[in-house]
Amino acid sequence: MRYVMTVSPDFPPAKIAGWYIFNTWLQRQLGEHIHLELYPDFASQRTAILNQEIDLIYANPFDAAMLVREQGFVAIAAPLSKSDEAVIAVAADSPVRHVEDLQPGIRIATTDDPDVNLISMIMLEPADLSHANVEVNTVSTYALVAGQLLRGKADVGFFLKEAFNGFSGMVSNQLRELVRSEIYVIRHVLLAGPRLQTHHQDLRHLLPTMTENPKGQGVLDSMGLQGWELQGQEDTEFMIDLMDTLVN
Repeated sequence: MRYVMTVSPDFPPAKIAGWYIFNTWLQRQLGEHIHLELYPDFASQRTAILNQEIDLIYANPFDAAMLVREQGFVAIAAPLSKSDEAVIAVAADSPVRHVEDLQPGIRIATTDDPDVNLISMIMLEPADLSHANVEVNTVSTYALVAGQLLRGKADVGFFLKEAFNGFSGMVSNQLRELVRSEIYVIRHVLLAGPRLQTHHQDLRHLLPTMTENPKGQGVLDSMGLQGWELQGQEDTEFMIDLMDTLVN
């Protein structure tokens, strides 16, 4: 049987090659044919999910509710010491020093990353800002968000912390962080679908032990991950409930 794996579109482009390496490693470990399919945005990935084309997904926490509660996916593992935090930043020469300095009508550059946008908009609430009184420009990558700030086409930008920290010195020196979230329990999760059920336990055994041999460690290094830890259903449900609370 042929299975399909995918990765949340907000994964750093520089580490995508690591997922191809991981996919090759996983096929050998499971003895199965797994195709890695990458999507350019969340909308096209969700369409594939709804069409039941996906069997294994490194999922954005915002989409976890739909995957678990509507599509029958189960949590397998989550990356060690890696939570999803958002950063709101401005150009280094911006007069804005605090979130409270921001005024209605500001131009926001962002991607279509749902949890980053949700958390960032919550962090703007001290300035009495909401979708009703800001201008949002959605671009396809965090590099383009930075570009909007540097070219003066946006007043603030929303970033995934990992993406913001991963910019080169030349870019990061031209940006200034205003605020970042510290939620800790929101993170990407590796979820497996119903068609892969016979391998759920295999995955739960294989992933946490990757650090125990040089090949597994090398795969993790290529992905920029320290390792995997098992993600229980209770922890997943808690994260989903928290995301629902933030939305509402």
